[in-house]
Amino acid sequence: MPGRIRRSVQQALDGTPEVAYAAGDGHHLAIGPGEALTSQWIAAGLELPDLAAMRRYRVQRIQQKLQEMDYGGIVLFDPLNVRYATDSTNMQLWVMHNGARYAFVSAAGHVIIWDYENTEFLSGHSEVVDEVRPAIGSTFFLGGNRYEEKAMRWSAEMIEVIEEHCGAGARIAVDQCHRIGYQELAKAGIEVGEGGEVMELAREIKSVDEIKAMRCAAHACQTTMGEMRDAMQPGMTEREVWAMLHAGNIARAGEWIETQILSSGPRTNPWMQEASARVLENGDILAYDTDLVGAYGMMIDISRTWVVGDKRPTAHQQTLFDMAHDMIDGNAQLLTPGRTFRELTFDSYVPPREKYRHYSVIYHGVGQCDEYPAIYMPWSWDEWGHDGVLQPGMVLTSESYIGSRDGGEGVKLEDQYLVTDNGPELLTDFPIGLV
Repeated sequence: MPGRIRRSVQQALDGTPEVAYAAGDGHHLAIGPGEALTSQWIAAGLELPDLAAMRRYRVQRIQQKLQEMDYGGIVLFDPLNVRYATDSTNMQLWVMHNGARYAFVSAAGHVIIWDYENTEFLSGHSEVVDEVRPAIGSTFFLGGNRYEEKAMRWSAEMIEVIEEHCGAGARIAVDQCHRIGYQELAKAGIEVGEGGEVMELAREIKSVDEIKAMRCAAHACQTTMGEMRDAMQPGMTEREVWAMLHAGNIARAGEWIETQILSSGPRTNPWMQEASARVLENGDILAYDTDLVGAYGMMIDISRTWVVGDKRPTAHQQTLFDMAHDMIDGNAQLLTPGRTFRELTFDSYVPPREKYRHYSVIYHGVGQCDEYPAIYMPWSWDEWGHDGVLQPGMVLTSESYIGSRDGGEGVKLEDQYLVTDNGPELLTDFPIGLV
């Protein structure tokens, strides 16, 4: 394409020592969590992941799914999918709503990333990236009244890439794209399929190194949770408690938190209320869901409920807790290879709907974030249910929320499990208890 430059990762560097350093040893992913953290994980008996092996595995998973589904390649805009394909990051939350970073992976495993202006060096550490190019941002924010022109330029370059690596009239997948991109791809005779399906299926089976990374992220998350529990006291606001999770996650090489779901006292029923300025009172229940993207970009999704202060749990609080605990513990035992999603839906224990409020799902996959599959409540099967089969290497959470429809507080619990040939293996072992 006129005016566009094809460059290897090394060619994207401008030759100065500071850029070369930033692209390699200086990149935060190359620096890693840091010696203090990794020493803690090793002392805890954890093994560190082989990140190069993890990168190769992920590209191979994408290739496998592209080939199985007869796609020549895939275009990725979702920053989580771009991270999976490249192990390269840049302003992850910002690019979720600004199309200034995207990637292409061919069925043969050729990986190209387009990055925000003057930041192409950020993939210099990743040996799976074959080319790096400057991105064409075609949102209205980035392009103004020239956004259509920019979208046309984006389309011309992407069509050129697809034709080179997949052939004319190829069948490709796209996870998300702007309107003009879809139109121009179709005009070029390129058939576009659902990239979200490709990536969710690629991501569902975790490698040995991904599980090692997840164990380290879980240790970091649970260390922070211990600090929250020890510091929590009457007189604090919900936001002050929640801020500790953010601070601990960032300090321990985490990346962000997807939600702000923490509530206390009467705000725990109904569920899904985000942290507020409410002041904790002695004897309140405090419940939360971590929903955090932690070390190595791995999500840790744990829910716990505690009693604030020095009061013992009330009978009502304890009853709700016991029901919620029985639900996640008993249902987790069903996470065995070969079991269908339909069986999970209808064989799981769920307290009566007419008496108690529940969460939206019983289980869901987890990896870089909440992932496929979502296993809904039995009464939602006809509207939302979808079938599939559990396989070794999948990671799911077992989840419960119990809040009486007659009023009072509610209890939220959740843990994360690896599906193995020998049954479910708990990955998050923070103590469960109201006190």
